[in-house]
Amino acid sequence: MKRRDFIYKTGQTGLALSLLGLSSCKNTNKNNETSTAVIENPAWHFKISLAQWSFNRSLRDGTMDNLDFAAKARHFDCEGVEYVNSFFKDKAKNRSYLKEMNARANKEGQQNVLIMIDGEGNLADADTPKRLKAIENHYKWVEAAHFLGCHAIRVNLAGGTDKDDAVKASIDSLSKLSEFAKGSNINILVENHGGFSSNGEWMTQVFSQIKHNNCGTLPDFGNFCIQKDKDRNCLEAYDTYKGVKELLPFAKAVSAKSYHFDAEGNETKLDYLRLMKLVKEVGYTGFVGIEFEGRGMTEEAGITATRDLLKKVGKQLA
Repeated sequence: MKRRDFIYKTGQTGLALSLLGLSSCKNTNKNNETSTAVIENPAWHFKISLAQWSFNRSLRDGTMDNLDFAAKARHFDCEGVEYVNSFFKDKAKNRSYLKEMNARANKEGQQNVLIMIDGEGNLADADTPKRLKAIENHYKWVEAAHFLGCHAIRVNLAGGTDKDDAVKASIDSLSKLSEFAKGSNINILVENHGGFSSNGEWMTQVFSQIKHNNCGTLPDFGNFCIQKDKDRNCLEAYDTYKGVKELLPFAKAVSAKSYHFDAEGNETKLDYLRLMKLVKEVGYTGFVGIEFEGRGMTEEAGITATRDLLKKVGKQLA
């Protein structure tokens, strides 16, 4: 998704201002997204968004409401928001509710970036009727994303048991869903999210055969566990840096997963400088979404630490 030449010009000053959240002029790039930075003779520019999953604890225990998310994102100086459908699961067709979501985002100066879709069926299911139903279940979220002004929905390639069969099923599902979505200018993105999708070589096999321009990947820095035991301990993992590198040529979004930070503000499990260098090398200039998933600190502290690390690394790579 993100793969196809991202040509975006940015000056040293433009990058510094944009990372501080100070620039306001708009132009567009090849990621089909709106930029808030002015860029000439550039170094490198990316935008920071906030993934709603960073607040999953607060949203699930009821101390935070979905409609408050845009205001929270602005508080952390983010430029965009990435929703999770499970936090407004029954609202996909509720236009008045979606209109309120739009109003809240506009009020806070946030761009609605994408919706992450879970719980709507397995797009790599070997059972064809079930898989076709899963495709249909995603249609309402394509329409909701279009109404919200998002550029994409994130889907999962789950349900397959045989690698080769799962490739074929995934290509068919993504092609059908992308065909449905193209009239709405919505991209269909797949995240490495467990199972075969956390295998970079398998994902490359799928996406090298996808013909639709509005279909691609959403590389997540942390989701490269292929198999877990009943206690969710990882039994089989794919190399993170190899996997990110393999997914980036097809990327239309990037997820900056984080878990814990040391005293210097570095992520303790992931080398952000190395990862973001890979992102830069493919010319990606779209949103990089903060997705804090740690437990050893508050959600607010984790989001702040991730944002600060992205800014620091961005300056190092400028």
